[in-house]
Amino acid sequence: MSNLSLFLKKNKIQKENTTYPATKSLLDENGKPLLWTIKPLTTKENEDIRESCTYEVPVKGKPNMFRPKVNTNQYLAKMIVASVVEPNLNNAELQDSYGVKKPEDLLKEMIDDPGEYNEFAMFIQQFNGFNININDKVEEVKNE
Repeated sequence: MSNLSLFLKKNKIQKENTTYPATKSLLDENGKPLLWTIKPLTTKENEDIRESCTYEVPVKGKPNMFRPKVNTNQYLAKMIVASVVEPNLNNAELQDSYGVKKPEDLLKEMIDDPGEYNEFAMFIQQFNGFNININDKVEEVKNE
């Protein structure tokens, strides 16, 4: 028999923010990589991000039939931006300093090393409960 009171919100463990050195290109006064503050996303936030990156594509050989497709690069960038608390990627002064107007573009300017960007994306996914890279999931689905 289940005890409903155990499922009440007051009993739910809240995931804490964490920090991560996203790039070796931005250093503190001691020469150590700056730590970025990362917050966990909610399921609702993730669904909204995924929905904003999903579009319809025609099904080959089937007129007037469409299937959803996720732009995984856009999805990952938006997931990272939504997770980053500090630095504030929406800050106009920070964006202006890199010559960009969107937080996703700022992210890619600040972390312009593809390897670092990929490692950061994997960290964000794992921190948000995804145990394998979203691109691996896409490949897995393609191969089914």
